[in-house]
Amino acid sequence: MKKPPVRMCIACRSAYEKKQMLRIVKDKEGNISLDFTWKKAGRGAYICDNVACVEKCIKHKLLNKAFEQEISVEVYDAIKKQYSDKQD
Repeated sequence: MKKPPVRMCIACRSAYEKKQMLRIVKDKEGNISLDFTWKKAGRGAYICDNVACVEKCIKHKLLNKAFEQEISVEVYDAIKKQYSDKQD
């Protein structure tokens, strides 16, 4: 039996199965979005599916490091909104 893929959270640095995490994607055009299907094309960064890690990512602007570019505040706000909408 094949092992499920494991990814590391950019906030807490813990490793979890890919399907247990939120994937944030930067596509070829530089657009950043949450990927709830884990299949969108582009560079991915993973965050634990919990509020503390999402807030830490936003507070410390961890996507700037993950994607090696400046990410605007609007993107972080959109991620927070998308995540809170998913939780409802």
